Amino acid sequence: MSASSSPDPSAPCRDSGSRRTETLKFLFLAFVLLPAISVGVVGAYGFSVWFLQMIYGPPGL
Repeated sequence: MSASSSPDPSAPCRDSGSRRTETLKFLFLAFVLLPAISVGVVGAYGFSVWFLQMIYGPPGL
């Protein structure tokens, strides 16, 4: 084990501001971005099915 891998007691600790920023980023990803991407993917799939049914007709015909 090298000496550089041990924690330096004189090094400053992570400030609470970066932890708050990281928490806000997580909340944004979890509750805004991922649901928006999910709605977009499902909408794009539905649009492609609808468009293909306009071209090839409904299933079973």
